[in-house]
Amino acid sequence: MRTIRNRKRTAALGTAVTAVLALALTACGGDGGGTKSAGSADTSATVAAEATTTATDGATTAAKNEDGAKTGGSSQAESGKTTGGSTDTVASSKAGSKGTTAKTGGGDTSDSYAYKHPCKSSDLSVRVYARQGSATQHVIEVNNTGKNSCGLSYYPRVALGAANASDHSGDIIPLVPGGLGGAPAYPVKPKTAAIAVIDLNPGGKNGVTWVNELNVLADGENMSNAEQLNFPLGPDVKVGTPKLGLYSSSIADAVASMKLANTKP
Repeated sequence: MRTIRNRKRTAALGTAVTAVLALALTACGGDGGGTKSAGSADTSATVAAEATTTATDGATTAAKNEDGAKTGGSSQAESGKTTGGSTDTVASSKAGSKGTTAKTGGGDTSDSYAYKHPCKSSDLSVRVYARQGSATQHVIEVNNTGKNSCGLSYYPRVALGAANASDHSGDIIPLVPGGLGGAPAYPVKPKTAAIAVIDLNPGGKNGVTWVNELNVLADGENMSNAEQLNFPLGPDVKVGTPKLGLYSSSIADAVASMKLANTKP
């Protein structure tokens, strides 16, 4: 009986072990299958990810291409603007050389501009006054009140006469320097003056006393007689062989030029 019991116990134990082993194998098989499934899932996920990546890359490439196209268009437009800006700058530079310069708010102050643009009476202010330290010399000061440089004749046209005379054909014309040549005009920059000096009686001798007016035309070559200005002279003026100098930038230079006057205009 004891032997039979032992055999039954051994058989039961074997069955239990077998069952345990079967369960273990099943568990192992399940794990293996699970691992395979996971691996397959991972692989599928990887493939899907790669597909997504490929799609993303494709979209990115397309976006880049589209951006490139946009960038190219923008560059062309910008290039067009730059060219236009350059043209505007050139145009601005040309306009400045011809007249008003917007950048500085001023005008063209070059001598070359003055040579081609005679001064207008409306842009000039003329003064005549006695030169300090001299009893016979007068200063003729022509100021450019315009925005641009302008050109004057080498010297003003001057005549000495009587204010109440009906006929000025007998007015006295001063001598001027001879042998003139060079620039086509005397350039006067804006806010500066062209100065000429006249000596009514260089020798200090007795001269005519009927002269009481000095008539000035700032530009004797480009202005009409109607633009002539009349300046009264003081009392007891004596005029004898007057001399007139060229336009200069200072009174001293104008005096030096006046002393060289030896020619009738």
